[in-house]
Amino acid sequence: MLAGKARITAVDNDGHNFIADVGPGDLWYFPSGIPHSIQGLPDDGCEFLLAFPDGEFSEDSTFAITDLFAHNDPVVLAQNLSIDVKALDPLPKQERFIFQAEPPPQLEADVVHDALGAVALDMVFHLMQQPPTQSLGGNVRIADTRNFKVSTDVAAALVEVNPGHMRELHWHPNADEWQYYISGQARMTVFAAEARSRTFDYRAGDVGYVPMSMSHFIENTGDLELFRSNRFMDVSLAQWMALTPPELVAAHLNIDRAVIETLRKHKQPVV
Repeated sequence: MLAGKARITAVDNDGHNFIADVGPGDLWYFPSGIPHSIQGLPDDGCEFLLAFPDGEFSEDSTFAITDLFAHNDPVVLAQNLSIDVKALDPLPKQERFIFQAEPPPQLEADVVHDALGAVALDMVFHLMQQPPTQSLGGNVRIADTRNFKVSTDVAAALVEVNPGHMRELHWHPNADEWQYYISGQARMTVFAAEARSRTFDYRAGDVGYVPMSMSHFIENTGDLELFRSNRFMDVSLAQWMALTPPELVAAHLNIDRAVIETLRKHKQPVV
C-alpha cells in the first residue's frame, strides 16, 4: 500500500474467510484463484501496487463477480443460489471494475461470521512494523515466507537509501528482481558478465529490472524490490571477498592484503 487505507476480503477454497484493513507500508497476499475484494476507505481512498508472479499476467484477465453474473443464464444463477430469479433483475449489465460505493462500516461491524473459521494464514503483513536491517546510510525491511508465511510466490524488500549513500554491490542467486521506485531519484549500474554493463537513471514511479545473478548497486533512493521466490536472497560482494582466503583475493585483484583484511564480513545492505 503506497498511500491511504483499504479494506480487503477473501474466501479460500475451504470456505474460510478473511477481512482486514490495510494502510501505508502494509502488504497483502491473495493466493492464486482466491476470490477477493479491495475497497478504498475514507477520506482519501487508496493507492497501491499490485505484483504477480507471472510476468505475462494482465489485470484484465481477472474476472469480476459482475462479469460472471452478466455472462451466465439468470435462471441457472438463481437455481445455484436458491433464490427467486426475479431477485436478479437489478443486476448491472456491464462489468464493474473500479466504481463508487458506500464506505463500509467500522471493521468490527463488517465482519461476517464464518462457521468454518478464518483462513489458516494471515493474508496481511505490516511491513513497516518489522525491525529493519539498519545501516548508517539507510535500512532494509524484508518480507518472505520466513515472516509472511502465506506469500509463497513473491518475496519483497523495502529499501531506503539516504542521500549520498548506496545499496551495496550485490546480486540475487535465486530470482530476477523487479523494482518499483517509491520516492527520490536513483542511479543503478548492472553488470551482466561477458564485459557487459549499463547504467540507468530512475525517479519516483519508475520500474527497474535486474535478471537473476547480475550484479548491481543503486545510489540514493527509496524502492521496493520484488522477487518470484518464497525467499529473499542476496550475495554481497564485500562479504564474498572478506570470507575468501585473502591471498586468493589479492592474487586476483592486485590489492594489498592489509586492505582486504579491513573488508566487512557481515552484510551491510546500505553503505
